Amino acid sequence: MSADTIFSLQNNSTALDYRGKVPVEHLDYDYIEKCSDVKYLEKILKVLRSGEEGIYPHLIQFCESHLEKLDPRSRALRKENAVATAASLSNDEWSQIVDELQKWQEETKQTDMSLKCQSVFDYLENKSMPPIRTANGSVPLNKNSSSKEKRNPSKNPLPRDYREWDKFDVEKECERIDGNILQPSPPVVINTGRPKIKTHVDASSLTQQEKLIMANREKDKGNEAFKAKDYEEAVVYYSRSLSIIPTVAAYNNRAQTEINLKHWHNAMRDCQSVLELEPVNMKALLRRAIVHKHMGNFELAAEDLKLVLMEEPQNAAAKQLLLDTEKKLKESQPKQQSKGKKIAIQEVEEEEDDVINGNNETEAEKIVCPVEPSQPVGGEDSSAAPVERGDMGNAQKKPHGKGDGGPHSESNNLHYGHWRSKGGSTDKYKATGDSKEKVANGTSKRGSTASAQADKSSSNTKALDGGSARETVNLDAPCGALPPPLARLKNEGNLLFKNGQFADALEKYSQAIQGCTDSGIDSPEDLCILYSNRAACYLKDGNSQDCIQDCTRALELQPFSLKPLLRRAMAYESLERYRKAYVDYKTVLQIDTSVQAAHDSVNRITRLLIEEDGPDWREKLPEIPLVPLSAQQHHKKEPPSAEVLQAQAEKAARDAERKAEVLFTTLKQEGNDFVKMGQYQDALGKYTECLKLKPEECAIYTNRALCYLKLERFTEAKQDCDAALKLEPTNKKAFYRRALANRGLKDYLACSSDLQEVLQQDPNVQEAEKELEEVTMLLRQSLTNASPATPRKTVPITEVEGDEGTIPMSDLESSCRGEDITIILQPTNAHEFVQALNSAWSSGNTAACAELLASTAPDLLPKYLGNQMDGHTISFIMQAMDAYLLEKDPDLVYNHLNYLHTADRFSVVLMMLTKDERRHMTQLFEHLSAVESMEYTKNDVQNLANKYI
Repeated sequence: MSADTIFSLQNNSTALDYRGKVPVEHLDYDYIEKCSDVKYLEKILKVLRSGEEGIYPHLIQFCESHLEKLDPRSRALRKENAVATAASLSNDEWSQIVDELQKWQEETKQTDMSLKCQSVFDYLENKSMPPIRTANGSVPLNKNSSSKEKRNPSKNPLPRDYREWDKFDVEKECERIDGNILQPSPPVVINTGRPKIKTHVDASSLTQQEKLIMANREKDKGNEAFKAKDYEEAVVYYSRSLSIIPTVAAYNNRAQTEINLKHWHNAMRDCQSVLELEPVNMKALLRRAIVHKHMGNFELAAEDLKLVLMEEPQNAAAKQLLLDTEKKLKESQPKQQSKGKKIAIQEVEEEEDDVINGNNETEAEKIVCPVEPSQPVGGEDSSAAPVERGDMGNAQKKPHGKGDGGPHSESNNLHYGHWRSKGGSTDKYKATGDSKEKVANGTSKRGSTASAQADKSSSNTKALDGGSARETVNLDAPCGALPPPLARLKNEGNLLFKNGQFADALEKYSQAIQGCTDSGIDSPEDLCILYSNRAACYLKDGNSQDCIQDCTRALELQPFSLKPLLRRAMAYESLERYRKAYVDYKTVLQIDTSVQAAHDSVNRITRLLIEEDGPDWREKLPEIPLVPLSAQQHHKKEPPSAEVLQAQAEKAARDAERKAEVLFTTLKQEGNDFVKMGQYQDALGKYTECLKLKPEECAIYTNRALCYLKLERFTEAKQDCDAALKLEPTNKKAFYRRALANRGLKDYLACSSDLQEVLQQDPNVQEAEKELEEVTMLLRQSLTNASPATPRKTVPITEVEGDEGTIPMSDLESSCRGEDITIILQPTNAHEFVQALNSAWSSGNTAACAELLASTAPDLLPKYLGNQMDGHTISFIMQAMDAYLLEKDPDLVYNHLNYLHTADRFSVVLMMLTKDERRHMTQLFEHLSAVESMEYTKNDVQNLANKYI
């Protein structure tokens, strides 16, 4: 019967038994391959590992791989790492661990002693710390909450005798108890008032350690109050902690508490403080994003959240908050409007005083201006109802706008202010409806009172007939060269315009213009003002065509007059005649460069013209007239103060830092993406740009080193790894990639050293183990190829008799007496020592080697051997020490071994020893530990053996 048949019968007939024993038939490749029950496979794997049915390594591996495909997180696949003990660590590492533990214990004891120091608690009591809160009120720290009376043990009642219980009268005792019942005491009045806690602590007289302890204690109190949802008290304690030592944790905690209290500005200030101390603090960025969201700054909130998600892509709170913020941002943006649709916009301005002509003329204009689809209409109060108008219909008093478009008595000597608003250049308008709707509602070409009446009904205006406003306004004030009747008409028009009655004001201005024409008055300046004021009325009523005609007439009378130019530009823009509007706005800026509204409109129209005409949009513009110097208004700008300059510099630095951080993250991600796609040359450029922004980023050096390795540029890869190791001396990736670079450069010794460092940090790196095996083979081959093919020549060595610390030749074995070798007992340099050692090794004369070692100082042995050390040399020296030198002078043997392992290449040579050579080495240490000496102990020998074996 096949395995498929068995599998189908067992699965169809009965369910798998997880409690019983696994049948032998199930320990089969085919069954395991077709089994999809993870729980049963785990049981099969357990049986295979136990060895109850035999040891089958390949079947165990097959079962593990199949189980990993079905459930990679199965508990049966977990492998435990052995616990590190003193035996698994070197003597130096274990000593370092013990020393650090002892140091930590001593520091902890010192900290405990400082906590018990009386000065800190005396300070707290002397400064009248806040009292302890109890159920019945507050108890000061320096007073006990209750007084305990001393009890007299002699007055304690003695136990009754059993015979007295027979005489006990229960009724009488009950009556006595009832008679002694006290009246109920009045209810305890709980003092709910809490004394005010100071938010500042004077810790100037404390040491730094005491300040740290006190700051942590205050912060812990704040944490307890926060957990109890007493946020106001938590803010107080966090403030106390910050007044002692400002820390990131305290600022962060107080920011979260202020958010819970909905104190957005305080929370923002704390988040900014954290980011000044720690620019990439994730908690501060997240909390600042929450504050920005509640304050309506959705774009800034989205920027902070994106920075958080760059560092922590799995942050669920940041993801959800970003989705909500982007949704709010889309809702806050205006819908795309079709081209040609106009929106009536109300502009709020203040009264302008013309001192020269004695006119008090101002306006609160409603202009018709096309709004760019991406431009937000209105500021924070754009949807609010109109507020009460002021003296002449102003919604609120603000500095008067330059080129405001209102009625005025113009001259070249007028002083204008700036247009200002809360929301900047795009927030100074309020949408009040569509001009097309006004036409549909009966607004004539010459204008009507419909819009003025609508303004009256939507705001609380002051009455003009019989009211106080009529008594305070002088309608007979002189106006330039106009006769009194025409001056009165102009003043009435100004008053009506100021009160929002644009159609009535238009009639007054028209009558004044007609009067000037009929009487033949030759006053171009006054007539220009009347045409300009009537143009403002047309502009308010959406009659842009007539507004353009009146502005043109005004400019014919007074060329380069500011307000007519600005109003005509607005009218052109409302009719989508953007080229002519652009020319008028640019002319306005030639007259006065400080008109911010003209700057904003130029920028807005420039974008529209680029979209419409392409890159050559300037060629299609009409000629911009050149304004003479006599018509230009020059304003001397006051230099900004030091505080403003400092604030600007700090803001520029923060913006530059934020941009650099975003650019760095983007370049790093692009480089990583190129590496994943195998485009290492492109990734190299991205990482190089990253290092220009952050030259101290270790990860970028290791990433670029990987690209150099893939491109076989091993020298540059090694340089990057060296730079990374200067920043992080224990960086595992840098060691491994430098090893690969050294292998590419055929420096096998340095490659082996780096791989050993990697394995010392993490023995589970299989790639390093494989590389080390291959490099070891290459190193042996290189040493074999470098050694001469001919046998080494025997160098005559002369023995110098009578030197102290040497072993005479007569004391050695007779096997070396017959050799025709003379030994120089004290070689003067490494060359002589190596020549003598090679001579003894080539003849197999261990006695001569022992004599040579006896005449050499132990500290010079590593220096003499140098780079000439190999496995045969080490084994030969060990045999000579064990056979001859150990018996005569064991202390000298110990000293030689203590210095020998410090020689160059010793660790590499140690790996290439054969089994027989390791056996000789083990035997030497066994014999050495058996010899008693005053210079070393058995423990010293064991520690030394760990460095060899």
